[in-house]
Amino acid sequence: HKEGYLTDSALRTIAYALNISRAEIHGVVSFYHDYKREKQASQTIKLCRAEACQAMGAESLIAEAEVAFGTKLDSAANEIALEATYCLGNCALGPVVMIENELYGRVDIKRLKNLSMKHREGSKAQGAKR
Repeated sequence: HKEGYLTDSALRTIAYALNISRAEIHGVVSFYHDYKREKQASQTIKLCRAEACQAMGAESLIAEAEVAFGTKLDSAANEIALEATYCLGNCALGPVVMIENELYGRVDIKRLKNLSMKHREGSKAQGAKR
């Protein structure tokens, strides 16, 4: 967790501690999208692409977000990454996004930019306290 992704060393330690093969660990890590194997962007914005959110404009929000943040959905990024997800369980309030485990509904591009900035400023303030 300290690194923000699973290193080879961490995978070896997990396999050893659980007494299972590295292949089994790899199977789990590659199956679940939230397990990351490479260094991640400083902020990840998860955008719901399930049917209810699509009906409420998720695809146009994604297109606008790609332009606003200068990155493509599900592409590597340094500062802000946009990640597709397929249901955040808040279907009545689509389009829905998640930033740092905080869920937001009825999001348009203006609100998304404001939320992203708010979270980045909060992260900087947390870093200054340490």
